[in-house]
Parts: sequence; C-alpha cells; structure tokens
Amino acid sequence: MGMGEKDAGSIDVFGLDHAKDEVAVKRRIGYVGPDLSFTAWGRVNRLLSFVRSFYPNWDDAYCADLLARLNIGAHDRISTLSFGARTKLALVIALSHRPSLLLLDEPLAGLDVISKQEVFSELLQAVKDEERTVVISAHDLHDLERLTDHTGIIYGGKLLMEGPTAELVDRFRIVDCIAPDSWAPETIPGIRLLHREGEKWRLLADMGEDVPPSLESAGAKETVVTPVTLEELFLALIRTAGHAVHHS
Repeated sequence: MGMGEKDAGSIDVFGLDHAKDEVAVKRRIGYVGPDLSFTAWGRVNRLLSFVRSFYPNWDDAYCADLLARLNIGAHDRISTLSFGARTKLALVIALSHRPSLLLLDEPLAGLDVISKQEVFSELLQAVKDEERTVVISAHDLHDLERLTDHTGIIYGGKLLMEGPTAELVDRFRIVDCIAPDSWAPETIPGIRLLHREGEKWRLLADMGEDVPPSLESAGAKETVVTPVTLEELFLALIRTAGHAVHHS
C-alpha cells in the first residue's frame, strides 16, 4: 500500500507493479488498518463523498446497505464514533468499491464481541464471490481460525509454514510424555521441543512423520496426544523457531 520503503525485490499484484502502477493497483484493493484516521472529514457522508471519487466502481447502493447493516449513520460525526464503529466504517469504505483484493491489518483488534460478529458477517458475505481474495494480517488467531481457509505463519521476516488452515491444524498435535533427562527428542523426525520439566516433556509433533509410535520406540512413556488450535500451533512454531535462532 506504499506505507513503507521496500529493502529489495518487487511486489506484483494482479500482474501489476505496486509502485509503477500504484493507482491501478489501489483501485482494486480495499484496505483496513489501525493507522487509518477519518476525523478530519467531520461527518461520515463528507468522508464517503470524498473517497468515492477515487473509485470508478464505487457502488452507492451497496455502501448505503453496508452502513445500515453495521449501524453507522451517514450524518454521524466521526469523532464521536466508538473504536469498533470506526473499524466498521473503514470496512464500509474498503468494500464499497467491490475490490478484487481485501487487505485487512489487525481488523478485529480492540473490537467487542458484537462488533466482531458484525465484521465477521460482512467478511463472510464478501468472500461468497469466489473472485475476491481476503488477506488478513493478525496476531490474535482465535477468532480467525473459523474464517480463514489458508494460513501462513511468519516469524522474524521468514515464512515458517503455510497451507490450508484445516490441514495445518489437523497435521500437528501437542504430545506430553515422560522420558529421562538425557532424552533428545529433537533428533526424532517431526518432533519439536516446547517445554521440559525434569522427566516431563511437552512436544509439538508432526503427525505426518509416524508420531507418536516413533516417540514410544525411542523411550517415551505415558504419552498423551492432544489436538492443537491454530493459535497454539502459531505459538509453538515461533517458540521453536526462536530457540533455533537463539542457539545459532
């Protein structure tokens, strides 16, 4: 979106260069982020009148419908809107020109339960059209697990893992077991050490690597295997990645 200077490489969206073809790219992207501020326009209708002029595909009827569904008045003063209402207003602007790509940066941060549900509802409605892609950057993954169909986990500027969300969650398990202090589970394919306290070990296991039978054959006892949530998987992966960086 042009908010920071790139260090190297290039960014292509829709086969267009994000810098050379900036206007054409941005006309096809709807953006919602925590750095957006609309208070300078005073009221909602003045803001919408200004923004709509940048988008040839702006849909006035759709915009009015979104405002009504998200309980935002066209004549509301922006400065008096709650945090959640301002986020929903940003979503209205992002959706009203029916973008090919919806880019959301921490869209649920600071929202109450009701506002989250309203935002979820509009996002699900937006992706019913298979021609639209929604990319969400977020740290709170609990609410996103049921919304996203593809997930990438980034840590330290590196993509640790990516794939269909359901497959990623189903692929891994948390394993608690008993084993000697001298045990070295990291040498077992598909195993990452999360925590150890004496002879009690907590591991992240890639179930595609014939786990836990390989653990038991390597000396583990009282093995307990539990499913992971997307948030637990994220925390486990960045924790083990952090250990690798620290040890190197």
